Amino acid sequence: MRILVRLLSTLLALAAAAAGALLALEVAWQWWRPGSAPLLVPWPAWQAALAGVRWDSTATRLAAALTALGGLLLVLAAAAARHRTVRLREPAPGVSGTLTPRALARLVGTHVRAREDVAAATVTASATRVRVRVTGARDAGAELAPDVTEAVSTVLSGLPLARTPRLSVAVEPSGERR
Repeated sequence: MRILVRLLSTLLALAAAAAGALLALEVAWQWWRPGSAPLLVPWPAWQAALAGVRWDSTATRLAAALTALGGLLLVLAAAAARHRTVRLREPAPGVSGTLTPRALARLVGTHVRAREDVAAATVTASATRVRVRVTGARDAGAELAPDVTEAVSTVLSGLPLARTPRLSVAVEPSGERR
């Protein structure tokens, strides 16, 4: 959802910048040649067309309703795009702490990659789940998955997490890594 908000923000900023540049061009053109036709935007025709529209007309009310609906959708999209965090236990009353999922994934990944029987590891984390994909070294045995699971569980239990996330470990043999 955050990508949607960033994309919409970028598009709206580009549209506002383009409209501002177009307005500056039109104003400069009219100052330079006051009697000539508009440069790009047919604003005299728009002015004549809008002169006959009343504030209580259906078209005006529909445009206002669509603008309000679009604004409401933008506000809802921005509200849904909250920053994801992993909550930590409160060290003292009234003191709270958080950890980003990326930091949690880096911490777990560092510990997993430090093992001698692991050739490579990919870790994704959220507040509710930690996923570890491990590629074993050539001499890694069949007990790699339980060993990695135990190592990651030890790391997670050592952190002051408010809620311990679920853990899933997938092991790929060293020759099957994509």
